[in-house]
Amino acid sequence: MVEQGKGKRQELHLLNRKLLEISGVLNVESFDSEEFLLQTELGHLTIRGHNLHIKNLNLEQGLVSIEGQVNSLSYLEPGANTSGKGFLGKLFR
Repeated sequence: MVEQGKGKRQELHLLNRKLLEISGVLNVESFDSEEFLLQTELGHLTIRGHNLHIKNLNLEQGLVSIEGQVNSLSYLEPGANTSGKGFLGKLFR
């Protein structure tokens, strides 16, 4: 098991793929109805789906709630380019 940095904690709660609640969020880097990019205590997190929108945002407490159809959650490798928006972002640079 890989040990994360001390004091860093993150929780993800996904209910029926329609409501995602995340703690440990430092910043919302970018978002649209199909993709969110969040800077979290454990790295950049990409959420992909359809009709995604922010239900609740409280960066002072590090909490974000996202509603919509969630299809995937993935952490980016440290040092990965976070400026693009997936395939379409690369296509239209």
